[in-house]
Amino acid sequence: MSAMSDYLELKFLDHFTGTASTSAPSAVYLGLSTASLNDDASGTELTGNNYTRKAITFASASSGSIASNSAVEFDSATGSWGTVSHWGIWDASSSGNLLFHGAFTASKSIATGDILKVASGSLTISAD
Repeated sequence: MSAMSDYLELKFLDHFTGTASTSAPSAVYLGLSTASLNDDASGTELTGNNYTRKAITFASASSGSIASNSAVEFDSATGSWGTVSHWGIWDASSSGNLLFHGAFTASKSIATGDILKVASGSLTISAD
């Protein structure tokens, strides 16, 4: 299950009503968390231990959803990241605005030396 952030909901409304000119970000980035991120972008994204957001790409939307179309591999953890259970899609590689967020179907404990890989097609954003 995925959700739009408050930021993206406002940008969407502005764009489609012509209130403000908005453009899509040039790239989007996958961020990780050990707990749920919220629509207002509150929550705690991972930090430290060689963690950085990674660029992610998506196929064209179909049947109310859009899926990642390439694998995303994070760098080897230099310390524990904890149990990664949630994700966020951001408009920048650091800072920036949260666009979408959701939970992975299974959580994964990441220890020193582990590399987290998100397989192509395994991250889906749905619109209802």
